[in-house]
Amino acid sequence: MSGFEDREKGYERKFERDQEVAFKVRARRNHLLGKWAAEQLGLQGAAAEAYARELADPGKHLHGDEELVNKIAGDFAAKAVKLDAARIRLEVERFTAEARKAFSAS
Repeated sequence: MSGFEDREKGYERKFERDQEVAFKVRARRNHLLGKWAAEQLGLQGAAAEAYARELADPGKHLHGDEELVNKIAGDFAAKAVKLDAARIRLEVERFTAEARKAFSAS
């Protein structure tokens, strides 16, 4: 029984680590995406950083990628930025890969 329990605890620890890394990757990706979107919106300095942090904040309830894309697309539409949701999704993929690299290297 001890071997089985050890293996089970090992799987639980791995699951916890994987979830923690996934959370960190998502937060990093959203921050990078937010900085890119802020640049497209013409935001600079503290305003750009505030926008990026807003997108990365898990308390803002932007839980799914589509919610994130819709928020940015809405902000773009409000400021007449001519980038559509398809382009935003491409940037989501690009920044996801970049964030994964950052966490796999550490």
